[in-house]
Amino acid sequence: QVQLVESGGGLVPAGGSLSVSCAGSGRNIRTYNMGWFRQAPGKEREFVATIRWDGIRTSYTDSVKDRFTISRDNAKNTVSLQMNNLNPEDTAVYYCAASDAFSMTTDYKYWGQGTQVTVSS
Repeated sequence: QVQLVESGGGLVPAGGSLSVSCAGSGRNIRTYNMGWFRQAPGKEREFVATIRWDGIRTSYTDSVKDRFTISRDNAKNTVSLQMNNLNPEDTAVYYCAASDAFSMTTDYKYWGQGTQVTVSS
């Protein structure tokens, strides 16, 4: 069993930057592919970024490419998402998740509780 806890959300003005992190506990997450997802009010949860278990391969949804960077530190059992040049459309609850597969769908095995990111215009 894996427990995931996100942190680092908050309020940031448009054009600003924010980093959210995810700490794993229980079973070590270094063997899992990790993803970030987000869900805005009234919308479906959507894929944001994913990183393979070894940190070598990543993938992003088009709307965040060149603005967001996903990274992981397997020694510390953490995954992070650095978000730059934020805009109000990035406002959402951001979720960390773990999967056995390198996937851009929401079919992940373990999920965190989410952290709120709000971008003011």
